[in-house]
Amino acid sequence: MARNVVISGGGTGIGLAAARVFAADGDRVLLLGRRKAVLEEAGVPGALTYAADLSDTGDVRGVAEFVGRELGAVDVLVHSAGGNGQLEPAAPGGDPLDAAAHHWTVNFRLNLLTAALLTEALRDRLASPGGRVLFVSSIAAYRGSGSGAYGAAKAGLHPYAHDLARDLGPRGITVNVVAPGYVEDTEFFGGAIDPARRERLINDTATGRPGTPGDIAETLHWLASPGAGHVTSQIVQVNGGAERGN
Repeated sequence: MARNVVISGGGTGIGLAAARVFAADGDRVLLLGRRKAVLEEAGVPGALTYAADLSDTGDVRGVAEFVGRELGAVDVLVHSAGGNGQLEPAAPGGDPLDAAAHHWTVNFRLNLLTAALLTEALRDRLASPGGRVLFVSSIAAYRGSGSGAYGAAKAGLHPYAHDLARDLGPRGITVNVVAPGYVEDTEFFGGAIDPARRERLINDTATGRPGTPGDIAETLHWLASPGAGHVTSQIVQVNGGAERGN
């Protein structure tokens, strides 16, 4: 039976790969993101799209109303919205403390607040039983990100997911987190990654290769399957063993 699948950050990278996997399975997919044109050009067969800033409560209310009209219940909610706060516009002026406050706030809004607001807005629409809530975290939550803010924001998803798993478990809803490592073909680095950094990230893995959006998408798809019905409150590492280090 086709399910209703809502995917934030669904226009590119991991979110888009997940959307294609669910759509190929016959599910009805709603793509969410900030850029309307990117969502419309994603090319996911039969997908609905809705452009919104998920860190804005007004926009999130709009999403919830759209979901209510077009889908009704939500069987699978995938949170892949987020990103590297260093790619966002910098704070005005040159004060270092203002810059730090801006950087931490931007990463919090992109990577944690978006997921929390969307979940709370759709909580009552999650299918009971059988609903799935899936967060995309990062290896940076364990090993750092070089700036502190991004890794800290992603790490904040973990206790939230554990609390949700307890709250929603009696309704037959599971909540899990997938933590990717270095994944190519995303917008995270903003452009071509420095070759030396790429080599170092690949050398951190036990598999000797970078991750792909498809690696993460297939893991999300399995966690949303009936076969994963007794898997909840887990953080699944999909990083080629890089989290363990060399």
